[in-house]
Amino acid sequence: MTVEQETLTDKMSAAVDSYIDRLTEGNAEKIVELYAEGATVEDPIGTEVRTTREQLLEFYTIIQNLDDRTATLKWKKVAGDTAVFEFTLVTHTAGMAFEITPVDIMVFNEEGKIVSMRAVWAQEDLKTL
Repeated sequence: MTVEQETLTDKMSAAVDSYIDRLTEGNAEKIVELYAEGATVEDPIGTEVRTTREQLLEFYTIIQNLDDRTATLKWKKVAGDTAVFEFTLVTHTAGMAFEITPVDIMVFNEEGKIVSMRAVWAQEDLKTL
């Protein structure tokens, strides 16, 4: 492994950790800062791919507008330009609580910014607590 690759691996690992922290924080702008210009988000896989910064902000504003949210990283694997990780997201809104445990696949550019995110989960994975 080259020094450049180690550095990218470190950047990708840190970006995943930041993503989890920022989901919990719930600030859509800060989450979108992790993405490269022109990045795509398909969450969940099979839905329309979001391709603009405005679409990403709109998507993450859903998380921001919840009463409370806690994301907890379960595991992550980082190799090449890709990170795959599973996390649990517990949210509270309007007196109700929900939990989902997706697996995200992120591809990164050489600066360690996300260029593609695909989330693997289905509607039946969303649990009411």
